[in-house]
Amino acid sequence: MFGAMEILMIAIIFGIIYGRDAIDRTFRKNPDEGTVESLAWDIRDYYKENPKRVTLMIVGIVLAVALSTFGVYWVVAKTKFLRSIGLQY
Repeated sequence: MFGAMEILMIAIIFGIIYGRDAIDRTFRKNPDEGTVESLAWDIRDYYKENPKRVTLMIVGIVLAVALSTFGVYWVVAKTKFLRSIGLQY
């Protein structure tokens, strides 16, 4: 019977093997450019095709970061999390 660590290690290995192929096929990455340059060109092309989609993606990312930040604040400030990990008396 597999434990959680073995399943996680198998998932990471499959993610490394198949994730790289999926990224290389999805984005037009050239060997002579970095990842940020390739991403910048892809975003520029997406913006030229449909500016509303890129704007909605940016708004969604900002909202996700704000929600995550609020969630962390709530867990730290409104629960006994700090006390349970020994950082507060």
